[in-house]
Amino acid sequence: MNADAALRLRGLPRDVRLRDAHASAAGIGLWVFMGVVTALFSLFTVAYVMRMSSGDAVALALPWQLWLSSALLVAGSVALEAASRRVDPARMRRLLLAGGLCAVGFLGVQLWAWAAMAHAQVLPAGNPSGSFFYLLTAMHGLHLAGGLVGWAMAARVAWADPARAGWRIALCARYWHFMLAVWLALFALLGWVTPEVARVLCGTA
Repeated sequence: MNADAALRLRGLPRDVRLRDAHASAAGIGLWVFMGVVTALFSLFTVAYVMRMSSGDAVALALPWQLWLSSALLVAGSVALEAASRRVDPARMRRLLLAGGLCAVGFLGVQLWAWAAMAHAQVLPAGNPSGSFFYLLTAMHGLHLAGGLVGWAMAARVAWADPARAGWRIALCARYWHFMLAVWLALFALLGWVTPEVARVLCGTA
Protein backbone atom coordinates (compact mmCIF):
# COMPACT_ATOMS: atom_id res chain seq x y z
CA MET A 1 0.00 0.00 0.00
CA ASN A 2 1.45 3.39 -0.99
CA ALA A 3 1.46 6.50 1.20
CA ASP A 4 -1.50 8.15 -0.54
CA ALA A 5 -3.63 5.05 -0.15
CA ALA A 6 -2.65 4.76 3.50
CA LEU A 7 -3.67 8.37 4.13
CA ARG A 8 -7.01 7.82 2.41
CA LEU A 9 -7.58 4.68 4.45
CA ARG A 10 -6.84 6.46 7.75
CA GLY A 11 -9.39 9.11 6.85
CA LEU A 12 -12.21 6.55 6.64
CA PRO A 13 -14.40 5.43 9.56
CA ARG A 14 -13.07 2.48 11.53
CA ASP A 15 -15.75 0.03 10.38
CA VAL A 16 -15.06 0.92 6.74
CA ARG A 17 -11.31 0.46 7.27
CA LEU A 18 -11.89 -2.96 8.82
CA ARG A 19 -14.24 -3.94 5.99
CA ASP A 20 -11.68 -2.91 3.37
CA ALA A 21 -8.93 -4.79 5.20
CA HIS A 22 -11.03 -7.94 5.44
CA ALA A 23 -12.01 -7.70 1.78
CA SER A 24 -8.38 -7.27 0.73
CA ALA A 25 -7.19 -10.21 2.84
CA ALA A 26 -10.01 -12.44 1.62
CA GLY A 27 -9.31 -11.48 -1.99
CA ILE A 28 -5.63 -12.37 -1.68
CA GLY A 29 -6.51 -15.64 0.05
CA LEU A 30 -8.90 -16.54 -2.76
CA TRP A 31 -6.27 -15.85 -5.42
CA VAL A 32 -3.82 -18.11 -3.58
CA PHE A 33 -6.41 -20.85 -3.24
CA MET A 34 -7.31 -20.65 -6.92
CA GLY A 35 -3.63 -20.93 -7.78
CA VAL A 36 -3.36 -24.14 -5.74
CA VAL A 37 -6.50 -25.57 -7.35
CA THR A 38 -5.17 -24.67 -10.80
CA ALA A 39 -1.96 -26.57 -10.06
CA LEU A 40 -3.97 -29.56 -8.81
CA PHE A 41 -6.16 -29.79 -11.90
CA SER A 42 -3.15 -29.21 -14.15
CA LEU A 43 -1.52 -32.29 -12.64
CA PHE A 44 -4.71 -34.27 -13.16
CA THR A 45 -4.77 -33.10 -16.77
CA VAL A 46 -1.22 -34.27 -17.41
CA ALA A 47 -1.96 -37.61 -15.74
CA TYR A 48 -5.11 -38.02 -17.85
CA VAL A 49 -3.31 -37.34 -21.13
CA MET A 50 -0.49 -39.72 -20.24
CA ARG A 51 -2.90 -42.47 -19.17
CA MET A 52 -5.07 -42.03 -22.25
CA SER A 53 -2.02 -42.60 -24.46
CA SER A 54 -1.82 -46.21 -23.26
CA GLY A 55 -3.06 -49.11 -25.32
CA ASP A 56 -6.04 -50.04 -23.11
CA ALA A 57 -7.64 -46.57 -23.11
CA VAL A 58 -10.89 -45.99 -25.00
CA ALA A 59 -12.74 -42.80 -25.91
CA LEU A 60 -15.80 -41.90 -23.84
CA ALA A 61 -19.22 -41.02 -25.20
CA LEU A 62 -20.11 -38.22 -22.80
CA PRO A 63 -23.75 -38.01 -21.65
CA TRP A 64 -25.88 -35.11 -22.85
CA GLN A 65 -26.51 -34.09 -19.25
CA LEU A 66 -23.07 -32.49 -19.19
CA TRP A 67 -24.28 -29.85 -21.64
CA LEU A 68 -27.16 -29.01 -19.30
CA SER A 69 -24.88 -28.81 -16.27
CA SER A 70 -22.52 -26.56 -18.22
CA ALA A 71 -25.40 -24.22 -19.08
CA LEU A 72 -26.41 -24.09 -15.40
CA LEU A 73 -22.87 -23.20 -14.35
CA VAL A 74 -22.71 -20.44 -16.97
CA ALA A 75 -26.06 -19.08 -15.77
CA GLY A 76 -24.89 -19.15 -12.15
CA SER A 77 -21.69 -17.31 -12.99
CA VAL A 78 -23.63 -14.64 -14.89
CA ALA A 79 -26.14 -14.25 -12.05
CA LEU A 80 -23.45 -13.81 -9.40
CA GLU A 81 -21.56 -11.31 -11.53
CA ALA A 82 -24.77 -9.33 -11.96
CA ALA A 83 -25.46 -9.56 -8.20
CA SER A 84 -22.02 -8.14 -7.41
CA ARG A 85 -22.81 -5.08 -9.54
CA ARG A 86 -26.31 -4.35 -8.21
CA VAL A 87 -27.02 -1.59 -5.71
CA ASP A 88 -30.70 -2.41 -5.22
CA PRO A 89 -30.78 -4.90 -2.29
CA ALA A 90 -33.88 -6.78 -3.47
CA ARG A 91 -32.51 -7.43 -6.96
CA MET A 92 -29.08 -8.27 -5.55
CA ARG A 93 -30.64 -10.92 -3.30
CA ARG A 94 -32.66 -12.42 -6.15
CA LEU A 95 -29.59 -12.69 -8.36
CA LEU A 96 -27.52 -14.10 -5.51
CA LEU A 97 -30.19 -16.72 -4.85
CA ALA A 98 -30.36 -17.58 -8.55
CA GLY A 99 -26.60 -18.09 -8.66
CA GLY A 100 -26.70 -20.47 -5.72
CA LEU A 101 -29.65 -22.43 -7.10
CA CYS A 102 -27.85 -22.82 -10.43
CA ALA A 103 -24.84 -24.23 -8.60
CA VAL A 104 -27.02 -26.72 -6.71
CA GLY A 105 -28.67 -27.62 -10.01
CA PHE A 106 -25.25 -28.14 -11.59
CA LEU A 107 -24.31 -30.64 -8.88
CA GLY A 108 -27.63 -32.45 -9.24
CA VAL A 109 -27.26 -32.76 -13.01
CA GLN A 110 -23.68 -34.00 -12.60
CA LEU A 111 -25.03 -36.81 -10.41
CA TRP A 112 -27.60 -37.49 -13.15
CA ALA A 113 -24.72 -37.72 -15.63
CA TRP A 114 -23.00 -40.21 -13.32
CA ALA A 115 -26.16 -42.32 -13.32
CA ALA A 116 -26.29 -42.19 -17.11
CA MET A 117 -22.67 -43.30 -17.35
CA ALA A 118 -23.27 -46.14 -14.91
CA HIS A 119 -26.32 -47.21 -16.94
CA ALA A 120 -24.05 -47.33 -19.99
CA GLN A 121 -21.74 -49.64 -18.02
CA VAL A 122 -19.02 -46.98 -17.70
CA LEU A 123 -17.88 -47.52 -14.12
CA PRO A 124 -15.00 -46.08 -12.06
CA ALA A 125 -13.03 -49.33 -12.29
CA GLY A 126 -13.94 -50.19 -15.87
CA ASN A 127 -11.30 -48.40 -17.94
CA PRO A 128 -8.86 -45.46 -17.59
CA SER A 129 -11.11 -42.90 -19.25
CA GLY A 130 -14.07 -43.89 -17.09
CA SER A 131 -11.97 -43.74 -13.93
CA PHE A 132 -10.75 -40.26 -14.79
CA PHE A 133 -14.28 -39.14 -15.69
CA TYR A 134 -15.51 -39.89 -12.19
CA LEU A 135 -12.36 -38.56 -10.54
CA LEU A 136 -12.28 -35.23 -12.38
CA THR A 137 -16.01 -34.52 -12.13
CA ALA A 138 -16.01 -35.49 -8.44
CA MET A 139 -13.07 -33.23 -7.65
CA HIS A 140 -14.68 -30.32 -9.48
CA GLY A 141 -18.01 -30.97 -7.78
CA LEU A 142 -16.38 -31.00 -4.35
CA HIS A 143 -14.72 -27.65 -5.01
CA LEU A 144 -18.01 -26.17 -6.18
CA ALA A 145 -19.79 -27.57 -3.13
CA GLY A 146 -17.14 -25.87 -0.99
CA GLY A 147 -17.89 -22.65 -2.83
CA LEU A 148 -21.52 -22.99 -1.78
CA VAL A 149 -20.39 -22.62 1.83
CA GLY A 150 -18.93 -19.21 0.96
CA TRP A 151 -22.08 -18.41 -1.02
CA ALA A 152 -24.23 -19.25 2.02
CA MET A 153 -22.16 -16.92 4.19
CA ALA A 154 -22.49 -14.13 1.63
CA ALA A 155 -26.25 -14.74 1.39
CA ARG A 156 -26.64 -14.54 5.16
CA VAL A 157 -24.93 -11.14 5.20
CA ALA A 158 -26.89 -9.99 2.13
CA TRP A 159 -30.19 -10.67 3.89
CA ALA A 160 -29.08 -9.16 7.22
CA ASP A 161 -27.09 -6.14 6.04
CA PRO A 162 -26.86 -5.68 2.24
CA ALA A 163 -24.38 -2.80 2.58
CA ARG A 164 -21.78 -5.22 3.97
CA ALA A 165 -22.34 -7.96 1.37
CA GLY A 166 -20.83 -6.35 -1.71
CA TRP A 167 -17.26 -7.62 -1.48
CA ARG A 168 -18.39 -11.06 -0.34
CA ILE A 169 -20.63 -11.43 -3.38
CA ALA A 170 -17.82 -10.18 -5.61
CA LEU A 171 -15.53 -12.92 -4.25
CA CYS A 172 -18.25 -15.52 -4.83
CA ALA A 173 -18.60 -14.31 -8.41
CA ARG A 174 -14.83 -14.55 -8.92
CA TYR A 175 -14.77 -18.09 -7.61
CA TRP A 176 -17.74 -19.09 -9.77
CA HIS A 177 -15.99 -17.70 -12.86
CA PHE A 178 -12.94 -19.75 -11.91
CA MET A 179 -14.99 -22.92 -11.39
CA LEU A 180 -16.65 -22.32 -14.76
CA ALA A 181 -13.26 -22.00 -16.47
CA VAL A 182 -12.03 -25.19 -14.78
CA TRP A 183 -15.16 -27.06 -15.79
CA LEU A 184 -14.99 -25.96 -19.42
CA ALA A 185 -11.35 -27.11 -19.54
CA LEU A 186 -12.30 -30.48 -18.02
CA PHE A 187 -15.27 -30.86 -20.38
CA ALA A 188 -13.02 -30.22 -23.36
CA LEU A 189 -10.39 -32.60 -21.98
CA LEU A 190 -12.88 -35.44 -21.47
CA GLY A 191 -14.62 -34.89 -24.79
CA TRP A 192 -11.78 -34.13 -27.17
CA VAL A 193 -8.64 -35.77 -25.85
CA THR A 194 -9.16 -39.24 -27.28
CA PRO A 195 -6.48 -41.94 -27.10
CA GLU A 196 -5.32 -40.94 -30.58
CA VAL A 197 -4.99 -37.28 -29.58
CA ALA A 198 -3.25 -38.25 -26.34
CA ARG A 199 -0.68 -40.32 -28.22
CA VAL A 200 0.06 -37.37 -30.50
CA LEU A 201 0.47 -35.08 -27.48
CA CYS A 202 2.75 -37.58 -25.77
CA GLY A 203 4.73 -38.24 -28.94
CA THR A 204 3.90 -41.95 -29.00
CA ALA A 205 1.67 -41.98 -32.08
